[in-house]
Amino acid sequence: MAAHGTGRVQNVAIMKSLTAGIRFSAAAMLLAAAQAAGAQNIYKCTQGGQVVYTDHPCPNGSGELLHQADDTEVIDRYLRLGQDELAKRYADSRHLETLYQQRLDARQQALDDKAQREADEAYAAQQRAEDAQQQALADQAAERDRLQAENEALRQQNADYQNQLNQPVYNAPPVYWGAPPYPRRHRDRDHDGDHHPPPVSDKPVFHPCKQLAGGRTQC
Repeated sequence: MAAHGTGRVQNVAIMKSLTAGIRFSAAAMLLAAAQAAGAQNIYKCTQGGQVVYTDHPCPNGSGELLHQADDTEVIDRYLRLGQDELAKRYADSRHLETLYQQRLDARQQALDDKAQREADEAYAAQQRAEDAQQQALADQAAERDRLQAENEALRQQNADYQNQLNQPVYNAPPVYWGAPPYPRRHRDRDHDGDHHPPPVSDKPVFHPCKQLAGGRTQC
């Protein structure tokens, strides 16, 4: 029986520890969200015996303020949401005109920087697109010139071939080497009795052939 009571106490302690851990985690998450969003107060309230974390004041002014947004956070949040009039009203009610103007200038500078980045990115993207288009046109022109050069070379080769086909075929007539002509008989002396015929050579004589009509050859 005592052991059973001890186990129950341990279970209750464990549950309380888990509940406290969950509440602490919830508070930490809410605080982190508040810091990210800005201009949010975090209150720890007790409602119906339960601990509640909220960005609104606890009922009847009870509870604990865990995080209080400063004036800069409040003004920045209004400006970020586009509620410039509320930001100015908040600053005027607390005599924070100088702070309001500083935050307003910072907000405007941030917007200008963002607009400039977007403009630069758009310009860079446009330049890349134009460069890609110019490169594509250059590639097309180079390919067109290459094909044109190849066509010109083929046409020239064809023209040369046609010229060769149109040239007349010329077959030179053959030649041959023949025996020396048979020496003609001459009188030992002519009528004057003074002239002697030239001596006859025993070397072969070159006889050219003659091309006749119809492709015939006469030798």
